[in-house]
Amino acid sequence: PTLYLPGDHLKICPQGYTCCSEEMEEKYSLQSKDDFKSVVNEQCNNLQDIFDSRYKKFDEFFKELLENAEKSLNDMFVKTYGRLYMQNSELFKDLFEELKRYYAVGNVNLEEMLNDFWAHLLERMFRLVNSQYQFTDEYLECVSKHTEQLKPFGDVPRKLKLQVTRAFVAARTFAQGLAAARDVVSKVSVVNPTAECTHALLKMIYCSHCRGLVTVKPCYNYCSNIMRGCLANQGDLDLEWNNFIDAMLLVAERLEGPFNIESVMDPIDVKISDAIMNMQENSVQVSQKVFQGCGAPNPLPAGRISRSISETAFSARFRPYHPEERPTTAAGTSLDRLVTDVKEKLKQAKKFWSSLPSNVCNDERMAAGNGNEDDCWNGNGKSRYLFAVTGNGLANQGNNPEVQVDTSKPDVLILRQIMALRVMTNKMKNAYNGNDVDFIDLSDENSGEGSGSGCEDQRCPSEAEYNGTNHSGNEKKAADSAGARLEAQPYLLPVLCILFLVMQREWR
Repeated sequence: PTLYLPGDHLKICPQGYTCCSEEMEEKYSLQSKDDFKSVVNEQCNNLQDIFDSRYKKFDEFFKELLENAEKSLNDMFVKTYGRLYMQNSELFKDLFEELKRYYAVGNVNLEEMLNDFWAHLLERMFRLVNSQYQFTDEYLECVSKHTEQLKPFGDVPRKLKLQVTRAFVAARTFAQGLAAARDVVSKVSVVNPTAECTHALLKMIYCSHCRGLVTVKPCYNYCSNIMRGCLANQGDLDLEWNNFIDAMLLVAERLEGPFNIESVMDPIDVKISDAIMNMQENSVQVSQKVFQGCGAPNPLPAGRISRSISETAFSARFRPYHPEERPTTAAGTSLDRLVTDVKEKLKQAKKFWSSLPSNVCNDERMAAGNGNEDDCWNGNGKSRYLFAVTGNGLANQGNNPEVQVDTSKPDVLILRQIMALRVMTNKMKNAYNGNDVDFIDLSDENSGEGSGSGCEDQRCPSEAEYNGTNHSGNEKKAADSAGARLEAQPYLLPVLCILFLVMQREWR
């Protein structure tokens, strides 16, 4: 038979008759702390694993997509242009290296990089189509400076620049967002309960054992109050977390529509080849304009004049594969499938932190079922729990009947994660508008002249609209509400600039 003694020696558990010694109470206290940390960690690990696995899949997909696009261009250009392409292949190799570098680490202004690519391609082609002349470096520099005015490649550079910048900004930012969510969950999942929380956990989980009520589980509402007290700081993440999830879902929509990186990269070889053909077909007019603007070049000596390029390498026009022949996947999947999957997971992750106390109490190890309100442990005996359940978050814990919480001292780690989420949410909003926050000049009157063109009036055309419409070169950048607030409150600018510089380092 169990021996019951007066419980005057107990520090936390009810001091009626008990079968627990002081040493047993201390062991139970440590065990309750471990049980709590384990269940919270399980809940968070499930979410962390979801974001981690999706991040890895997206990352693998984007990298393989770039590799496939580069290989496709190289194979087709070797077949179409032969030796001439091979002699100039480093130009295209550099293009893909810069795209890969942007995706991997940022620090690449995509618009400037693409402008440089077309300028250098014009220099090479201009020399080839005018092979009877000799050109100095200064002359070719004059040619490249007039790339935009000459439009030797037609409208392809402008369209491709808009498509590539929007798609890459969205893809990179979305992948960063998945990694950021994973890291936030990872950091917050490590809980260190306060002394007051530990006392409440002991009383809830194991003090019933000391009264011989080993099979009686804590009342659900009793558990809820204790978890809301112990997880008060985590509850304060909920608002910024939900804003972040909403911003991720908006970028996901862009990835499914006008910012689809797969639909941009898959036919990039065809688009560049079309531009090259356009230059060849208009080479006479382009050359005449250059000669007028940069001066007449000097002809090569008679013995060194090479055959005109039009008689050799560019006689065959490059044609794309038929749709059924063109590879449409990378990493064994497609962007649409990836985005559909992650959108579902994002929606499920909303309100995770405000739901965490309830989810912990739903674990059968922690509490009785919500419908079992009479035959449960209420902290003092086997009876109904009478107190109302308090709200989530630190500010609501002043009247928590079970856990004493210092509402004046927010957790520094949680505050850092809130700030990290705000920074990523802002990056998502910029990516949604086609802007890369890394390259937005906040001091510029037309804020938004960054790496990536925005969408006029918050609207982006579909791929069909875009490819079939002649747009003017003046794409107006859409300023989001954060930008509007900056204009209205200029004194915030220095503070926010410093904040962005500090926090962006963490997510690059």
